[in-house]
Amino acid sequence: MKYLILREMEGVYKLTELLVRLFVKDNTKVEDHKVRTSYGILSSIVGVICNIILFGVKMAVGLIINSISVMADAFNNLSDAASSIISFIGVKLADRPADKEHPFGHGRFEYIAALAVAFLILQVGFSLFKSSFDKVLHPEAINFNPILVGILCVSVLVKVWLMLFNRKLGKRINSTVMKATSTDAMGDIVVTSATIISAIIAGLTGLKIDGYMGLIVSLFVMLAGFRIARETLEPLLGQAIEREVYEKITKMVESYEGINGTHDLIIHNYGPTHRMATIHAEVPNNINFEQAHETIDQIERDVLAKLDIFLVIHMDPIEVNDAMVLEKKQMVLSIIKGLEAEASIHDFRIVNGEHQINLIFEMVVPYSYSKAEEQKLLSKIIEEVRSHDSRYQCIITMENSFIAE
Repeated sequence: MKYLILREMEGVYKLTELLVRLFVKDNTKVEDHKVRTSYGILSSIVGVICNIILFGVKMAVGLIINSISVMADAFNNLSDAASSIISFIGVKLADRPADKEHPFGHGRFEYIAALAVAFLILQVGFSLFKSSFDKVLHPEAINFNPILVGILCVSVLVKVWLMLFNRKLGKRINSTVMKATSTDAMGDIVVTSATIISAIIAGLTGLKIDGYMGLIVSLFVMLAGFRIARETLEPLLGQAIEREVYEKITKMVESYEGINGTHDLIIHNYGPTHRMATIHAEVPNNINFEQAHETIDQIERDVLAKLDIFLVIHMDPIEVNDAMVLEKKQMVLSIIKGLEAEASIHDFRIVNGEHQINLIFEMVVPYSYSKAEEQKLLSKIIEEVRSHDSRYQCIITMENSFIAE
């Protein structure tokens, strides 16, 4: 059995790769927005063709055996076909170049299209819920036919392939829309399986559970729509930075000579291939600033060329030679790490006075901290720092990380 499943999986991936080679030019250049668009078009067209075929077959089966759950499942496939058409339009619009009204491009059309798909799925699910509820109140017998049930089993296999197809392409180009489509297909597998079970139970026992199964189908459809809407809204609202992306950018910036560290990386997403970012780069305060500026410009050009991210770098001069400042910074950092291992500091500086020494810095704490917990941590830090010297006065700006936890 395991061997057969592995062979089927291998067949799925071979067919996927064949379609990619045939219809996606330069398919390995997944960072290229033209290539991403080709992947999106391929996914949409395959989705339309498969779902229209499934709609026709299931609708015929539903009418023949008088099953509301089968017809509900058929309309679910029709909504999936419409979703693929909307995705196709969204992908094409997202590929439009930047213009004077939209200097950051049109990449967010992909998210807007996915949101429209989500609302379409929710509407279909609600309509199916009403029809199924009516069937619960007024149940009718199902004309069981093993051959027609077998056809539904074949449709499940088609949906399994669509799920794996979109999952593979979604991972390859890091597309939230394709990943959502894959998740939707997985829900369809559950829905059609429930429909098959309903038909088999009705055929063997005569129980009229078709309406109840239709309710289950409609709930799964609405759940899929809600999930897609939530996943689509996240990039529109603004998401935390994935740690992998964060490390890739910071490591690249910090690899240049004269850059001692980075912090406050923020990424603004204008579509899967349209990203703008800002970051603070720490440079020695005794460096030639014309030379530092030249380095910063070079980093921004290189990041755009290699990562396709429009990066703006803010330059922060830091003390690297004053032993007293470095010692106090290490003392403060040691105290903070002892209280909260996940916290970090930056922009540390000292303002000396005769009766008071200001230790000024910014501290990053996890989002899980409440305001009360932040104040409690601040009090402990101030107390422990002042235990080293009563003249020390901490001036701390609290921040949260932009990295996904």
